[in-house]
Amino acid sequence: MGLTDQQMLFITEYLIDMNATRAYKVAYPAVKKDSSAAAAAWRLLRVKKVEEYYNEQLEKIQSAKVADAQEVLEHLTAAMRGEIQDEVVVVEGSGEGCSDAKIVEKQVSEKDRLKAAELLGRRYSMFTDKVDVSGVEGVVIVNDIPKTDTG
Repeated sequence: MGLTDQQMLFITEYLIDMNATRAYKVAYPAVKKDSSAAAAAWRLLRVKKVEEYYNEQLEKIQSAKVADAQEVLEHLTAAMRGEIQDEVVVVEGSGEGCSDAKIVEKQVSEKDRLKAAELLGRRYSMFTDKVDVSGVEGVVIVNDIPKTDTG
């Protein structure tokens, strides 16, 4: 891409907290004044190659953090089939009026499984009462009654 190591470091640091001044001072430690670092950082962010690198890195971060449609459908399917375990806190008596709490894994509830099935069904339009008429042409009124001359 043709970026220097300092420019790449600047973008990496900038993506941490979106503080261009701090990122510039990390990448270019010789710059001590905040005002100089801020001005230089904003100039650097407008350089085409740097901006492209920033957008690429931002897209990588976003795609790693955000579930896509396939991942959501797979999760809903696993929940519907009861393949997902849920953690619950269970309190057990340990004798003489004392009790202990512990975490136990259990299958997701039937209510959650039904909700997952409902969401999947809605996704695939399985439960609609409405008829989709988006491809049907509208009503056309034709006035083909001949006029009679009664006057």
